[in-house]
Amino acid sequence: MRQILTIAVNAFMELIRQPIFLLLATSAAVFNVFLAAVPYIALGDDPKLVKDSVLAVTLITGLFGAVLSASSSVAKEIRTGTALAVLSKPVSRTQFLIAKFMGVAGALTLLTYINLLSVLLASRMAYDAYGDADVAGTGVYYGAIALAYLVAGISNYFLRRPFASDGVIALVVTTTIAYIIITNFMVLKHSVEVEPNKVDPRMVPVTVLILFALWTLAGVALVCSTRLETIPTLAICSGVFILGLMSDYLFGRPAESGALWAKFLYTITPNWQLFWTADTLEPGKPGVPWSYVAQAFGYVVGYLGATLMVALYLFEDRELN
Repeated sequence: MRQILTIAVNAFMELIRQPIFLLLATSAAVFNVFLAAVPYIALGDDPKLVKDSVLAVTLITGLFGAVLSASSSVAKEIRTGTALAVLSKPVSRTQFLIAKFMGVAGALTLLTYINLLSVLLASRMAYDAYGDADVAGTGVYYGAIALAYLVAGISNYFLRRPFASDGVIALVVTTTIAYIIITNFMVLKHSVEVEPNKVDPRMVPVTVLILFALWTLAGVALVCSTRLETIPTLAICSGVFILGLMSDYLFGRPAESGALWAKFLYTITPNWQLFWTADTLEPGKPGVPWSYVAQAFGYVVGYLGATLMVALYLFEDRELN
């Protein structure tokens, strides 16, 4: 167990040291809050439009992060010979793959947490035609991001520490502090109403379900990375994602009619519609119940178990030198 934790922590640190990880986290956070600060003509549905948009940004950036992280964690180490050096120690290939996935899952969880803060703030800042943009809150949040980059730059210049990983850690700290300040100590004015906190708590389980989808896609990417490089892995994962979006139509209906091939394909294809529950954010709806989140977690655990078994089968006889 100690070997697994050591490799997982090293994989996690290696992933957050990648400049692309910091770029994805920052760009998604900045864009999510920006979407809540601009006016729309949505006939009163502006807040719902903002919530759907920020969730889509979180999903898309997470998909890129899942594929790039899995490829960097496995395919790159096989190509550079790092995997062979690790497996020359008393570490089995099963432990190696499990640890690598744990590192990827941890990095995706951290990325989703940074996005979640911006998603919750966007749900608070969204306004309709009778409201105004939360300029002060937007300034505080963007200032926190700038401060994170400043801290990372200082640590890199004076302490010779990696800029990207320090930037990610500083971003987590500063954006968390900014979220606490904005939601607890700043007054939000919408028309004649004065509300100090309008965060939509229904966004939390919806974002958690998106995280489950990212873990699932990371498992698929890990399978591809045992044999393929980054670009083929990205192409296959994109195809799986598109196919999963249409699985109800392509395989669900024939499966209900009794077609065995459809039942098989419907089972092995991840149904991304199960994780996209933005329609529950309509005004007056209670949101996604946590019991559904628990059921989705069971689905993810089962699917990841199957994908990791396939990855281990493909990796067991892979030539590493």
